[in-house]
Amino acid sequence: MKTSSVTRVAITDAAADVLQGLISQHGPVMFHQSGGCCDGSSPMCYPLGEFRVGAADVLLGRIFPETAFWMSADQFEYWRHTHLTVDVVPGRGSGFSLEAPEGVRFIIRSRLFTDAEAAVLEAAPAPRRGADSAG
Repeated sequence: MKTSSVTRVAITDAAADVLQGLISQHGPVMFHQSGGCCDGSSPMCYPLGEFRVGAADVLLGRIFPETAFWMSADQFEYWRHTHLTVDVVPGRGSGFSLEAPEGVRFIIRSRLFTDAEAAVLEAAPAPRRGADSAG
């Protein structure tokens, strides 16, 4: 299994459709998952440049089309063995996330990496951190 074939984060088609609408309306966006209480445990979508990524935050990857998905360092340590998929469901989430006025909210679905996927990720370079560059 090649390193490039194993990702830490993905997005469902339904969530990608919502994301495309948000990008059309707001321009480039990014996700951040803080792991805080309440809505802080949901992925938050912000216009690119309106959320400052912390030095220790981890870039899990890029989802449709090239949207960065960041996670707080503490949350990453807890979820490092888990593949995350951004999905969307009806309802209101946080007023700070761009999808809130649309009557939907982004959520995370997760599964543990297989042993083979985990081995590939362990052999790969560490994920980029916020201190490494903007993004």
